Amino acid sequence: MEELKIDKENIEQIIDKTLSFWIEHKLNQLPCDIEDKMLAPVQPDEEWKFWIPIESTVTDTELQELETETGFVFPEDFKIFLKYKHFYELQIAEVSFCSHPLSTWRACLREMMFDTYPKEFLFDKGYVPFAIYSDWGLLCFDTHNNNTIVRWDHEIEDSFEYQYKNFHELLTEISKA
Repeated sequence: MEELKIDKENIEQIIDKTLSFWIEHKLNQLPCDIEDKMLAPVQPDEEWKFWIPIESTVTDTELQELETETGFVFPEDFKIFLKYKHFYELQIAEVSFCSHPLSTWRACLREMMFDTYPKEFLFDKGYVPFAIYSDWGLLCFDTHNNNTIVRWDHEIEDSFEYQYKNFHELLTEISKA
């Protein structure tokens, strides 16, 4: 249990550091509607809206419901990630994580898991996508190997390359880049 606490603190620090960088450099803006609770107080432009990350409202019950619906049990370190902050964009190094807005986080995650590429290429084979990796393809949990992280090359349907032993290791390593 102590290891999970250490992972939680490290995961939170990595997310905070990255989101702070985005805000400081005004990268937290999008040309779309932003939920009121995530709308930055000052909006200098009518077209591009600044968003702010907020504390996550994701509950264990909601995660269990999504797990039941999808048939995939999320790794504990990924649950920590989902339960920490809501954001519209989070990119660390070459990894762009699935958007995690307040009201539509489930729909965004479902879309990443099932609709980014044909389900039969990934999910049906036991690979659960959760992030885009540069212009290569997707990062996925490999359900055949204790949810290690693999990179799927979108140009080669059956190309799955081992990357990290777990989600926490992924965050730790990419945050060093």
